[in-house]
Amino acid sequence: MLNFFGKQRRGTGTRLVPALALVLTLGFAESVQAQHFPAFRQALAEQVSENSKLSAFYRDTDYAPLWTGEDSAARREALLNALSRAPDHGLPVARYDLPGLIAAFEQVESERDRGLLEAKVTKVFLQYARDITSGVLDPRTIDRSIVRVLPRPDPEVLLHALRDSPATSVLRNLIPVAPEYGRLLRARKELEQVIAQGGWGARVPEARFTPGTSGSEVIALRNRLIAMGYLERSAAASYDSALQMAVMNFQINHGIEADGIAGPATVRAMNVPPEERLKSVIVAMERERWLNIPRGDRHIWVNLTDFTSKIIDHDQVTFETVSVVGAQADDRQTPEFSDRMTYLEINPDWTLPRSILARSYWGALASGGARHLQVVDARGRVVPRESINFSRYTPANFPFNVRQPPGPSNALGEVKFMFPNPYAIYLHDTPERHLFRTTVRTHSSGCIRLNDPRDFAYELLSRQTDDPQGLYHRVLNSGQQTRVYLDDPVPVHLVYRTAFTNVRGELNFRNDMYGRDAKIFDALRRAGAVRDELRI
Repeated sequence: MLNFFGKQRRGTGTRLVPALALVLTLGFAESVQAQHFPAFRQALAEQVSENSKLSAFYRDTDYAPLWTGEDSAARREALLNALSRAPDHGLPVARYDLPGLIAAFEQVESERDRGLLEAKVTKVFLQYARDITSGVLDPRTIDRSIVRVLPRPDPEVLLHALRDSPATSVLRNLIPVAPEYGRLLRARKELEQVIAQGGWGARVPEARFTPGTSGSEVIALRNRLIAMGYLERSAAASYDSALQMAVMNFQINHGIEADGIAGPATVRAMNVPPEERLKSVIVAMERERWLNIPRGDRHIWVNLTDFTSKIIDHDQVTFETVSVVGAQADDRQTPEFSDRMTYLEINPDWTLPRSILARSYWGALASGGARHLQVVDARGRVVPRESINFSRYTPANFPFNVRQPPGPSNALGEVKFMFPNPYAIYLHDTPERHLFRTTVRTHSSGCIRLNDPRDFAYELLSRQTDDPQGLYHRVLNSGQQTRVYLDDPVPVHLVYRTAFTNVRGELNFRNDMYGRDAKIFDALRRAGAVRDELRI
């Protein structure tokens, strides 16, 4: 007699049929339904009782098996195939224990065993679905500035879909659909191939390469660029125009000023080994899973590490401007989250957050300085400073707000772009124009400053008026603090990507300025989501 997983009973001996083939092709040998076996139902109910969602699903379906029934072979095959590809996605394969799962199928001897196995496979499926859909990690436990709400899937919805639809489709649909995820997946495979083949060759000597430079150092630079795909094969031994163009393209893709001169910053970036670049891609894939939500046909994409703010329509950049982001001190870093922009405020005032008041203005305010700031009560009325005994208060218990009225010197400039959120973060203009000429633009107290706020406003308003510039300037010239609401709110995504692709699919890298990616990679390593060669 054949048991569920193909062991041939002959006295006390057994003959094992290859396990994986049996798992994929065999159902329960005797064609009977689960409800005829109280032992199956009881074991399954016991194993899922601690999870209300699982328990509800199996009660609603009268404990019909998803994985261990006579019609379950296609589901088993789809799941095992998906689990076998989990390493490609940077998932912690030990969580799913594919060899152990196959062995468990082979070892079923009773209906109780089958019930236990049914629950085990369901839990593995849900863990895999959770990981690949919305991330291996909980970012809030890694860095308090990553305040994303993860799109965790509902177990009941997943299981009903699995029952009612082809398993291959359900499992395929778990993979993030954003084009960037697919491009990062390809980049990961390409980098792994580079590493397997020994990397990008010898390091480039630390020197300064300019047009006309020649010698062995230039040959090393040339060979590195060829290996990295920036230059066609060449025998040139001097820094010619082709080499200069390759250097410029490399600089663009690494956030370095594209002057065509391979100075120290460029050479350092070239000498970063592919193993380190692969770490950035692995982290970027996890970040994509955290953001596996509809991003909006039109949305605003602020990549903090790239110091850019973009308006994106149907995966194409419509508008882009250079940005300043939060400083690198822990209490000034820009957080990561998504929200919806609902209005512009033209001629804004600036109400100082308590943290900024304490850090930068309290001393001057209490001693009679900072005259450009007003003290206002809860009804917005200006309170004469002479009537306040500042010695009675601290920034934490000060019963008034401190406000800078609208005007050309206002810290927010002439416009701010609001997506109301608990973190008091928004996009805005600034009178400090010199900050946009710096390379590492980490200067704000957390908000994002735009180099081209007017053009950003025109583009946003172009969907609701034929004359966005006219509308903007009529309000601006009035001098009145005015909200202009967007007819269609625009999703805003504040992200932190040290590895990403551009519109041509080329891989870009930026510096981990806040150190967040290093924390994430270390957490992925501890979770078992990193292959042995990168566990350093």
